[in-house]
Amino acid sequence: MTTRVPAARRQWAVARPMPLVPPVMRTVRSEEGAWCVFMRPTFAARAGAVPGLPRPWVREDHPAFGRTALRRESMRSGCGWAKATSHLATSHLQQHSQTRGFHMKIGIIGAGNIGGNLTRRLTALGHEVSVANSRGPETLKALVEETGAKAVTVSEAARGAQVVVVTVPLKNVPDLPAGLFDEAAEGVAVIDTGNYYPKERDGRIDAIEDGGLTESRWTEQHLGHPVVKVFNGTYAQDLLDRPLPAGDPARLAVPVAGDDEAAKRVVRALVDELGFDTVDAGGIDESWRQQPATPVYGLRAGVAAVTRALAEASPERPEAHRA
Repeated sequence: MTTRVPAARRQWAVARPMPLVPPVMRTVRSEEGAWCVFMRPTFAARAGAVPGLPRPWVREDHPAFGRTALRRESMRSGCGWAKATSHLATSHLQQHSQTRGFHMKIGIIGAGNIGGNLTRRLTALGHEVSVANSRGPETLKALVEETGAKAVTVSEAARGAQVVVVTVPLKNVPDLPAGLFDEAAEGVAVIDTGNYYPKERDGRIDAIEDGGLTESRWTEQHLGHPVVKVFNGTYAQDLLDRPLPAGDPARLAVPVAGDDEAAKRVVRALVDELGFDTVDAGGIDESWRQQPATPVYGLRAGVAAVTRALAEASPERPEAHRA
């Protein structure tokens, strides 16, 4: 949704890359025609209180985000370009574009707590996001208006995508359409955030309970495509509230498991861009180390503690997490 705002209200304009900035933002178009991304007032107050937070940035074009430089926003000039390019913004953007997946097309299947908050964060970072749920695009109007993401059907979510996030209840994975990734970009990285909750939601899945499959291996077999397991033990609200820049001693880390090393590198770079460190948890057959009821599941800690928790995990599924 495009909204025009008077010059007097143009403030707190921010744009990628800004990992300290909370992700719930609003896209507006100024009277001069430049696109801006505005934080909600509550977030603006928080951002202003963060020591060392850079002054706001504005990107000229949205949602394409095709420019190769950012410029410092002048509070006196609305959304117009400042006269001089900010060296800091330019060099920061160049660093991100060289080391991270700059402006990727991302599909998100599932718009619950994790899917919704990833939609908020990834659109705020400048990625082109398509989001789908089981109830149809018309039910995603509020999320689309809030974020600028595109609502699509599940069958369309992976079309042209370089990254696809599958964040649906495990019991619903077999219901996803066949050939889901046929029209995805070559080498698409598929993220699996799922968990098996047999008593609370999913019912008994014999291949997991008796067949020795990890939850993500079972998901991978149904999808017909390798997956990278991440964010399955992350509190959804932390995606909004707890991103920090690389090197911050308080930065949280998450485990990442997958067999496709190239896809894993893409996913780890994306997680880094979202404001979190990563720990390589091995392949999908080792992903039991981050399943529910393991030491790392739900752990809010840095790299060292996450690494220790993965090492302390047991492959035995606790009785409380059996059907």
